[in-house]
Amino acid sequence: MARRWLVLGVASILLAALFNMLHVPGALLLGPLVAAVAMAASGSACVVPGPVFTMAHAIIGLLIARTLAADTLAELLRDWPLFLAGVVFVVAASSLIGWALARWRVLPGTTAVWGAAPGGASAMVIMAGSFGADTRLVAFMQYLRVVTVVIVATLVARIWTGEAPASQLPITWFPPLRPGALLATLLLAFLGAQLGRALRLPAGAMIIPMVLGAVLHNMGLVSIELPPWLMAPIYAVVGWQVGSRFDRPILLHALRALPGLLVATAALIGACAGFAALLVVWGGIAPLTAYLATSPGGIDSVAIIGMAGNADMSFVMSMQTARFVVVMITGPWIARMVARSIARRGG
Repeated sequence: MARRWLVLGVASILLAALFNMLHVPGALLLGPLVAAVAMAASGSACVVPGPVFTMAHAIIGLLIARTLAADTLAELLRDWPLFLAGVVFVVAASSLIGWALARWRVLPGTTAVWGAAPGGASAMVIMAGSFGADTRLVAFMQYLRVVTVVIVATLVARIWTGEAPASQLPITWFPPLRPGALLATLLLAFLGAQLGRALRLPAGAMIIPMVLGAVLHNMGLVSIELPPWLMAPIYAVVGWQVGSRFDRPILLHALRALPGLLVATAALIGACAGFAALLVVWGGIAPLTAYLATSPGGIDSVAIIGMAGNADMSFVMSMQTARFVVVMITGPWIARMVARSIARRGG
């Protein structure tokens, strides 16, 4: 088993470095995920211990909490009709596409909903697993969409700015560190994860630290410190956990579902682009800003593309963040509703 972990670790590092060099979104997670898939398909899967995965959930929750800044709320309050319309439209469109995927048996009911959900990919995978969906297929659809969204967003940025922005900024692995802040962050992650498990809340190991972290961070009581050298193994843990479940039957199922997933991805991107056009015409929003704000997923890559294209980043990130929070809250209810609808129709 030790040899398997060594092989997995080395393969993960090499693939993550390759993907990062090729500017593939989410390289630090996708590299380990692909490595784990290869080992699982060959019958040499490595399973991540439960406590390690729980701590990874908690730290990802704090990563999300750090994006829920007070200035985001101020931006939401200032243009709330546009944000409300944008969030409702994208969530409704993704839910409809999830329903269609389930109805036509491309993916099982709840798996289709979480796979189509326009939120942070790693968070959606964790939430999906907590609510009984197949995390392997959710991850497959989420990252298929992330890559597609980034390619399309880069092309849109080229059209509106005349240049192609870089899809990946250089990683500063060892930035200046505040040891006290790092210790407080890890302690908050540990205590939040334990509280989430004690409350038996689905995805509680991620949600409780996220809520506590957002409140304490905005109050100035805790400064969330998550350096890249810490996040790299955290992403690896999530990738290993998901990838280790991709045996040969599930890989074959994912490949059979690929045409339908590509159509669904194109439909969602097209619907969001259509709403972005309405924001341009009726809301007076700049075209690139409107497109990136409504873009379904890949929030980190969208941020990089937006900054390179001089988009209004406060508007873009506020709408992306608001939609992510809404998906986190409504996702379980939508998944249950779709599953009941398919069951009633005999799907």
